[in-house]
Amino acid sequence: MDPTDLIPYLGWIIGGGFALGAAGILASVHNTRLKIRNGYPLEGMWGQSLKPGMTSEAQQRVTLLTQENAQLRAELGSLKDRLANVERIVTDGGFHLTHEIERLRGKKEAN
Repeated sequence: MDPTDLIPYLGWIIGGGFALGAAGILASVHNTRLKIRNGYPLEGMWGQSLKPGMTSEAQQRVTLLTQENAQLRAELGSLKDRLANVERIVTDGGFHLTHEIERLRGKKEAN
């Protein structure tokens, strides 16, 4: 294939290059817009923070999020314990469950 054979397609090649470049720029602008809207820190070309200082509002937000994280972790722990109890009840054999119910009924009548 001779390079002169590509001349009829030169417009499409150049147009495709411009389209890819424009799509990359628009994707970068959209990504930055989403970061700003959702409160993520902006970074420079090499990953350095563009705004390294932390305001008191940001510090309060971090504190609140840390507290919420701790509460959610505690709730998750209690849910795991409850799930373990439910699993034990569900997987327990019918004989053991019936025996336990009868034993508890016997204690109730004795009181």
